[in-house]
Amino acid sequence: MHGHKDTDAPRVSVVVPAYNEAEAVVACMEQLKTMLAEADLPGEIVVVDDGSTDGTGEKLRQVEGIRVVRHEQNRGYGAALKSGIRAAEGEIIVITDADGTYPIDRIPDLVAAMDEADMAVGARTGESVRIPAIRRPAKWFITALASYLSEARIPDLNSGLRAFRRHDCMRLFGILPEGFSFTATITLAMLNSGMRVAFIPIDYHQRTGRSKIRPIRDTWNFIMLIVRTIALFNPLKVFLPAATLCIVAGVALGIYSATVKHDVGETELLLIVTGLILGAIGMLADIVTRTRLFLSD
Repeated sequence: MHGHKDTDAPRVSVVVPAYNEAEAVVACMEQLKTMLAEADLPGEIVVVDDGSTDGTGEKLRQVEGIRVVRHEQNRGYGAALKSGIRAAEGEIIVITDADGTYPIDRIPDLVAAMDEADMAVGARTGESVRIPAIRRPAKWFITALASYLSEARIPDLNSGLRAFRRHDCMRLFGILPEGFSFTATITLAMLNSGMRVAFIPIDYHQRTGRSKIRPIRDTWNFIMLIVRTIALFNPLKVFLPAATLCIVAGVALGIYSATVKHDVGETELLLIVTGLILGAIGMLADIVTRTRLFLSD
């Protein structure tokens, strides 16, 4: 590691959300403390106990050299991260999980990548990646959809190991959700704002304890989140394909009806009008988006 041993180097705050992670949280904290010391990173550890009921809070009280933020009740992954980021004092925020899945020893690499990036993401594309088979098809589809809509290659949309600057994240707090989709949203928001996002290949281990992910419900929520976030930054990317599809379908159906049935019905006209309306909405949304970005510069 170079450039981070100076006394004027920015402090790093490692923010760790923890909800019912009593089995792994102490080991995670000790690994983080060791990593910061060995990498000579000037920083702090902020762990957010998100209303745990399994003794996670009691375990954390036994660990010295960390700061603990406590939620009286479970508020969600994104809400825990927001609380930790608000409490953090470092310029660079690193987030990771408390379940032992992410390689903590790669955090210095992410911090080093911040010299030339606005966010460094630990992409789970390394040689040893233990993602449950049931989650892989949904993960592939969500990542492919996000890459298409954002016009950027996204190896890992929602990795929970990443580094970014505190002020950049705070600026996006209004659109960052309280749940698991926090990481996916900040990835899309930064890419669509023209910010530099670096993806660093990492391994991904089998978690300690039980996963909080609900495959079907969370997959649908992720799809809606991707469409909504892209529509917020680049609405034409969402509305234009839908408008084109309706108009092409209407024209094709109209030609078929006129040549075969010698009559053009209401369905064909409705499809064309729907396409024109979607196109107009997309154009208006694009004007509003560009005006907002222009005024914020």
